Amino acid sequence: MSDQPALDYYRYRISRDPRRLIAWFNDNWAHSRRLRVICYLGGIAVIMLVLAWATLGRNLPDAESLLEYETPLPTVVRGIDGEIVNTYARERRVQLQYDDFPEKLIEAYLSAEDKTFFSHGGVDITGTLGAVIDYATKFGSGERAVGGSTITQQVAKNLLLGDEYSVTRKLKEMILATRIESVLTKQEILELYLNEIPLGRRSFGVQAAARAYFDKDVGDLELHEMAFLAILPKAPERYGRTRYHDMAIARRNFVLDQMVANDFISAEDGAAAKRMDLGLVQQRRERSADAGYFLEEVRRQLIDKFGETAEDGRNSVYSGGLWVRTSLDTELQDAARDALRAQLISYHGNRGFTKPIATLNPDNGSLTSQLASSNISINYKDWRVGVITGPGRIGFSDGEEYPLSGGPATLKPGDVVAAARSGNGYAIRGVPEVSGAFLAEAPQTGRILAMQGGFDSRLGSFNRATQALRQPGSTIKPFVYASALDQGMTPATQVPDQTFCVWQGANLGEKCFRNFGGGGGGVHTMRWGLEQSRNLMTVHIADDTGMDNVIKTFERVGIGKYDPYYSFALGAGETTVARMVNAYAALANWGRQNAGSVIDYVQDRDGKVIFRTDKRDCSSCNMPEWDGQPMPRFDISGKQVLDPRTAFQIVHMLQGVVTRGTAVRLRSLDLPLFGKTGTTNGPTNAWFVGGSPDIVAGMYVGFDQPRNLGGWVQGGNTAATIMKRFIEATPERWQAEDFVAPPGIRMVKIDRRSGKRVFDGTPSDEPTAAIIWEAFKPDTEPPRATRSDAIAAKRNEILELIRRGRQGAQEARARDRGDQPDDFVEEQGGIY
Repeated sequence: MSDQPALDYYRYRISRDPRRLIAWFNDNWAHSRRLRVICYLGGIAVIMLVLAWATLGRNLPDAESLLEYETPLPTVVRGIDGEIVNTYARERRVQLQYDDFPEKLIEAYLSAEDKTFFSHGGVDITGTLGAVIDYATKFGSGERAVGGSTITQQVAKNLLLGDEYSVTRKLKEMILATRIESVLTKQEILELYLNEIPLGRRSFGVQAAARAYFDKDVGDLELHEMAFLAILPKAPERYGRTRYHDMAIARRNFVLDQMVANDFISAEDGAAAKRMDLGLVQQRRERSADAGYFLEEVRRQLIDKFGETAEDGRNSVYSGGLWVRTSLDTELQDAARDALRAQLISYHGNRGFTKPIATLNPDNGSLTSQLASSNISINYKDWRVGVITGPGRIGFSDGEEYPLSGGPATLKPGDVVAAARSGNGYAIRGVPEVSGAFLAEAPQTGRILAMQGGFDSRLGSFNRATQALRQPGSTIKPFVYASALDQGMTPATQVPDQTFCVWQGANLGEKCFRNFGGGGGGVHTMRWGLEQSRNLMTVHIADDTGMDNVIKTFERVGIGKYDPYYSFALGAGETTVARMVNAYAALANWGRQNAGSVIDYVQDRDGKVIFRTDKRDCSSCNMPEWDGQPMPRFDISGKQVLDPRTAFQIVHMLQGVVTRGTAVRLRSLDLPLFGKTGTTNGPTNAWFVGGSPDIVAGMYVGFDQPRNLGGWVQGGNTAATIMKRFIEATPERWQAEDFVAPPGIRMVKIDRRSGKRVFDGTPSDEPTAAIIWEAFKPDTEPPRATRSDAIAAKRNEILELIRRGRQGAQEARARDRGDQPDDFVEEQGGIY
């Protein structure tokens, strides 16, 4: 009852006051023109505001989309040891959580951009009115007015609207800001803002900017550095430049004063920070392993799988934030790069400058600017890539020009060359015109450990390890021999090293093969033929085996698809270094081949594995408790492409190539190595492929447009030298454990020359050992040597000495007459 008078009072006022207001309005409407104008204008303003709100707000982006918004992030690439080796990014971006941002950094941005952020509802009326007045005073001047945007409005602009300069966009921004405030918390809005705000130097977000300007993480920034980052949203491409240093200092100090005024820092701390210089670092190069060819292959494969940009899907390379684990071994990569370069430089010798790296057109503007945009560079010693700007002048991508010495008179403006510092200028350097490739692989997994596709990937992206089709020469012979072993031959089978001719039809006539360097004769073991790389023996073996079987082996191990012509048994077909290495890896892995791979697995931004190269399943590996059964294991990986016994027999013979054959240059390393050299006609290519039980590598040297390398060049003295340098640079990676024989192999003592089985004596690894261990399949071992065999061998040896003596006498008489002996002409004719 006591509350009833109060209720009656309020009912009375609610009914009485509006009636008095209406009465006052009616009395003054007819007599006051000012009231009528104000009401008309107010009504029009309200109507326009409602219409504008309805019109502009109708088709705006949905603010709730920010709940699922994902910052575009670069792809991070890691090596075999888990260390970051590269990033694929067109912008610098790093995403942090709100709790990762230092409190003083947040306060610096609030002081610089929006001090009422935690109290307004998305739009700061005072700031907006100030922006309207500033816009009105600058209207028509061409000068951009102060935005007056809150942090929420900037999020709306950056993520949903774009940076169009118009009143319409500003109104849309205000509408969206109020909607965003109803969807996200203040902390979520700040997190988006601090991760997305453009801050110059291709940096988006404060962490990327901290790295770009100070080479620090945000947690390591000092107060004056935080204040500097807070000034960047106003002019991100200006304050970081040297010529605007004083302007940046003044703006930074203003932010510090605002932090003091807002009680974020003490006056003493503000004054101390103002005394600090900016302390900006120069443009920093993103950390990356010097493995351009390898990393470009990774990038190409990722784009094929996931797309390049955000339009291609959530997991695209340049915005998906992928984490990629690769097989790149940086130690082996550096060794591969240096070994290949050393041999290319050695071959180049004292030739000096040969030709420009590229040529720019002076009619297209500044040559140094063109060079900067071309991305041509080099990472070798102190060399730099520059462009000829005039007679005896060279310019670089930073715009600087210097005197140039040592260049030929044929150089003209626009020619891109390499040069090194010399006195007050630069001296020209010759990039080798000859090129080549190197690739190393782990045979048990197929993981590619190192890849060098030329002298330097910065000079051109063409990857000779995977893209260059070259004739492999004699490096293909082990697979001819493997076909023969599958057809019943053995390493001790006797094969003629004698003339082999084929009738090719009326148009082509007869084709006769020859050994490299000529010569030939006699009958020898298969092992000897492979160790000495005898062409005639290889063709005889291919003929006995059947070329159809040989080319099936080539195709089965992935070398290539060829027609059944004998020349392909000698390496006349085209293939790549990557294919040859992968085929040799199958030999080292008991005939089981794993596809070569550069990517181990890929994770999305949330850590979920979305791609694995190794797709083997192990359903019981993650059981909560052991069920008492045998330990679960992965299945063996790869595909069986060769008989394990055949593969081991070939490896065992190829060890002889290193011990006493064409790759004897590697014998001094005293390691259990296998391999094969190759030299194609010309010679145009010099090859070596081989390695250890754990690492198989392949390499070649040759001109991109094949031409003669010089008569002295062979796989043994050129390509095998690269392999030797590679191993010497990484000694701890090469173990002394020998290749293990698979089940079904019998090791038998034989006479190395005759291939006959022996029971006396001790086998030796010495190059000239008479008795060696040889690998045989069951029931294929040769019979024991007899006394008659020894007598026949001695007789043949005596006859060979007599023949050589007679030939020497004939040659001497021919030199006296000034012509060639008849049997010399006949022998050469027979070989060809």
